[in-house]
Amino acid sequence: MKKLGLIGGTGPESTLLYYRKFVYEAHKRQGATFLPNLTIESINVFDVLDMCGRKDYTSLVHYLSKAVKNLVAAGAEVVALTGNTPHIVFNELQASSPVPLVSIIDATCRVTKNQGLKKVGLLGTRFTMEEDFFKRPFMQAGIEIAIPHADEISYIADKICDELEVGIIAPQTRDNFIAVINRMYQNDGIEAIILGCTELPLLFAGTELPVRVLDTVDIHIDALFDALAP
Repeated sequence: MKKLGLIGGTGPESTLLYYRKFVYEAHKRQGATFLPNLTIESINVFDVLDMCGRKDYTSLVHYLSKAVKNLVAAGAEVVALTGNTPHIVFNELQASSPVPLVSIIDATCRVTKNQGLKKVGLLGTRFTMEEDFFKRPFMQAGIEIAIPHADEISYIADKICDELEVGIIAPQTRDNFIAVINRMYQNDGIEAIILGCTELPLLFAGTELPVRVLDTVDIHIDALFDALAP
C-alpha cells in the first residue's frame, strides 16, 4: 500500500474520525498484523473559513500547497483533504501538487450516480452549500442538488463553526438539523442527503435519518484505498 498523507485540522474532530476509520479499515482489509503508515499535516480550519469568506483563493491555494509539500517531504505518495470546504480550490491544488490528490467530491458524485439517485440534498458549511464547486460535477452528471433555505443555511453554518469544529455535539442541534433534512425530504423531494461536512457524521452517529445518507467521510476513505493500491 502506498503511503497516505492527510491534510487535517479541518476540523480536528473529523481528522480523528478519518484516522480511526482509515487505520482500522486498512487493518480489516490487509490482515490482522497490518497497520498503515500515514502522515497527517494539521492546519487551522478557521484560517480556511476566513480565506473562503474573503474569497482569497490565491492565499488558500498557497496555504494548502505548503501542507501538501510537507506531506510529500514526509514520504506521502497520495494526499487527501479531510474537509469538504477546502475542495473549493481542489483543481488549483492538484495542478501544483507533485503527487495525486483524491477528491471527496468526485468520489461522492460517483457513488451517487452509481446508486441511480436523481435528486439529493446537501448539508455543509455555507461555502459548500452556496458555492458551485461541490455541485458542479453532480449537475454535469444530471443529478440535481437541493440546499436548505437561507435561514437554515445560516443556522447550519453557525453550528458547524461554533460547535462541531470544536467538538461540541449538542442534541438540540442534532434535532434541528434532522428537522431541516425532513423538510427537504417532504418539500423538495430529495432521495438522499449528502453529509458534506466531515464533522456531520459525528453529529448523527447512531441516529436514523429520514432519507438515505451519503457520508462523504466513508465514501472518501473507500476511494483512498483504490488510490493507494500498489
